[in-house]
Amino acid sequence: MANDGSPVAGATTEQPKPSAAKESNFYQKQYVSSFVEKWDELIDWDSRSKTEGQFFIDLLKEQGKETVLDVATGTGFHTVRLVEAGFDVTSCDGNAEMLAKAFENGKARGHILKTVQADWRWLNKDIQGKFDAIICLGNSFTHLFREVDRHRALAEFYAALKHDGILILDQRNYDQMLDDRDYSSSHKFYYCGEQVSAAPDLLEDNLARFKYDFPDGSSYHLNMFPLRRQYVADLLKTHGFQTITTYSDFQETHKTEDPDFFIHVAKKEYVADD
Repeated sequence: MANDGSPVAGATTEQPKPSAAKESNFYQKQYVSSFVEKWDELIDWDSRSKTEGQFFIDLLKEQGKETVLDVATGTGFHTVRLVEAGFDVTSCDGNAEMLAKAFENGKARGHILKTVQADWRWLNKDIQGKFDAIICLGNSFTHLFREVDRHRALAEFYAALKHDGILILDQRNYDQMLDDRDYSSSHKFYYCGEQVSAAPDLLEDNLARFKYDFPDGSSYHLNMFPLRRQYVADLLKTHGFQTITTYSDFQETHKTEDPDFFIHVAKKEYVADD
């Protein structure tokens, strides 16, 4: 999910004023067909699989989860990995181009994905049933610019989970970006394509615009709201998630300084106070 304005993707596309690109639907205009086709070049599934390892698979198995809703499917990387690990996965995304590419990627690997296009803010209108786990990965939650949209989306996630379900949500380390203002990411964990650069070309308190440069000379942009780690943890608690564990680059938070990403694991299960 993201913002509002004119197309921002492509090397020769004129950029809108930043103020015109801070709405929670703008991502629809940024994920154009040509960018979606290049997305796997940015991700590099093989390299990402090696760096990520079994983190999400092991986490879900340790929690005894079987049914998973991938609400930020993208081109299908996590959906396919979880399907191949034996999970029952429903693939959801707000962007039709991404879902079509995910279905294509799944079919190429011998899987027919269960795909649903849905807006997070009205998720339960389009998604049927309750799930053991919801995953919202790839820095996708930061596409939401409005406070009310973040609250609405989390309320929908919470409602779509079983009574003991878990939400796994990740985000970039915007704390480091905002505090240092001289940010450069090795993107060694999430964006593993060696020939693609991904770095912010505009950073404000309420906007992080990333530029993606590809070997063929094309460039694309994505706009995100720079959410701080503690803000997200507090937001999860506000929506009823009592137990929240935060990891950094697939390790316990305190073991890694200045990570690229934070991963929040929030449990819905009710824990009575002593």
